[in-house]
Amino acid sequence: MKILALIGSYRKGGVIDLSIDEVLAAARDAGAETEKIYLIDKHIEFCTNCRTCTQQAGERRGTCPQNDEMAALLDAIEASDGIVLGSPMNFWTVTAVTKRFIERLVCFAYWPWGKPAPKTRKLQKDKRAVIVASSAAPALLARPLTKLVRLLKEVAGLLGANVVGVLYIGLAAGEQHPVLRKRTKRRAHRLGRALAGVPR
Repeated sequence: MKILALIGSYRKGGVIDLSIDEVLAAARDAGAETEKIYLIDKHIEFCTNCRTCTQQAGERRGTCPQNDEMAALLDAIEASDGIVLGSPMNFWTVTAVTKRFIERLVCFAYWPWGKPAPKTRKLQKDKRAVIVASSAAPALLARPLTKLVRLLKEVAGLLGANVVGVLYIGLAAGEQHPVLRKRTKRRAHRLGRALAGVPR
C-alpha cells in the first residue's frame, strides 16, 4: 500500500508538517509505504482558465497544456492507495499554494464550450484520505464557521478518495517551534492506521 501526503503549508516543521509525520508513521507501522510532497517545492503554474483540459469527454482527467510538474503529481496521486491532504488556515481558507493546486483540478471536470456549467468526471473512489488542518483560532470556532475542511474533503473526492477522518488542530499559532500535544499524536496515529486499512 502506498500513501502520499500533500502538504500545503509554507512552514516545514510546523504544526501541519509534524501532524502529518505522525499520521504517516502510524501508517508505516501498519505496513504502508509513505511519501511526503510539499506543494511549495513543486513547479505548479496558475490555472489560466483556458479550459483545454475540460474539453475531452470520458472518465480520464483532461490534459493541461501547462509545462510544469502538475501532471506528474496527479500521476503519483492516482498511483497511490491513500492520500493525506494538509493545509493551515490562511484568511479563513486554505493557503494560496494549496488553492493553486486545487484550481488545477479543473481537469477532473468535463466542460465543453457552450455548456453552462462543468460536470465532474465519474471517478471510482478506491482510495482513502485523511484531512489535516490547523488554525490560530480555536477549533470549536474555526472549523464549523469556515469552509476549510469542507473544501479539502471536496478535493479528496475529486482525487478519488473517501475521507476516513479529519485531524483539526486549533490554537496552532502560539509557538514558533511547535510541539504536538499527546492527544493530537494519539488522534494522528488512529487516523494513520485507518488510512492503512487497519480496523478501528
